Amino acid sequence: MSRHFTVIFEKEEEGGYHVFCPVLPGCHAQAETIDDGLRNIREAIQLYIDSLVEDGLPVPLEPSAVSAKLLSSRARA
Repeated sequence: MSRHFTVIFEKEEEGGYHVFCPVLPGCHAQAETIDDGLRNIREAIQLYIDSLVEDGLPVPLEPSAVSAKLLSSRARA
């Protein structure tokens, strides 16, 4: 079964990106590029879901397709 999750990219002032998935609390990744960020957050999401399944907990679902949002460091200030 394929699942789709929204992820948010925040550009870091010192360079690179902080990436997180809002519906999976604590699911974060960091990367120097957007491509690396997508790869890293996909891995983090898979590990998060595997952990939920192992613990017998429900996996949150998002009704929308995969989307990504890029926030500049100024947008967070």
